Amino acid sequence: MKVINLCSENSVVQKIMSELRDPKIQKDSHRFRWNLQRLGQIMAYEVSKTLDYDTTDVQTPLGIAKHNLPTDKVVLATIFRAGLPYHQGFLDIFDDAENAFVSAYRYYKDKDCSEVGIKVEYIAAPDLTGKTVIIADPMLATGGSFELAMEAFKTHGTPKHIHICAVVACQSGVDYLLKLFKDQNVTIWTVVIDPILNEKKYIVPGLGDAGDLCYGGKL
Repeated sequence: MKVINLCSENSVVQKIMSELRDPKIQKDSHRFRWNLQRLGQIMAYEVSKTLDYDTTDVQTPLGIAKHNLPTDKVVLATIFRAGLPYHQGFLDIFDDAENAFVSAYRYYKDKDCSEVGIKVEYIAAPDLTGKTVIIADPMLATGGSFELAMEAFKTHGTPKHIHICAVVACQSGVDYLLKLFKDQNVTIWTVVIDPILNEKKYIVPGLGDAGDLCYGGKL
């Protein structure tokens, strides 16, 4: 198991990430969703480099061209609701992939909002047996949502490989998933890793509530 951090190198990803964090630009929810989608496209391209490929002959009008085409059966999975635009970015690249969805949300167990619980209510997924599953969700805070989502998806079969893809991750959440899945075929991808969680389990410096920034507030 390994961790790949796209911001460990300089690229246009840094600019997109800076816009996601900027409160002035965050006021434009369309721009925020589009930036998530763009990062999904970029990360999907990076993930595609790790797939298995076979050489195929393609008949052109003038001859035969050889191309290496992916042989993995890819399933794109996401967690409602903030994951939807990020998921769309992956689907723009893996346009023939199957899709899976799970509803997982956080709630506070105490009045001080310091103890967080995660609840899963809904899952829709194809057979995942032997397939490459990409779970895309913008925020990896404690790791709890990804853990429960993976448990839910695995009720539909055992994948060949799982890619956990976040935009902003907290170091403690990454460490938790590394320990949890250390002996499994799991890769963690993130755009940036931030250092801490605050008392309400939000990533700092982070970017705020990705779901609210995408689609507006909630009661």
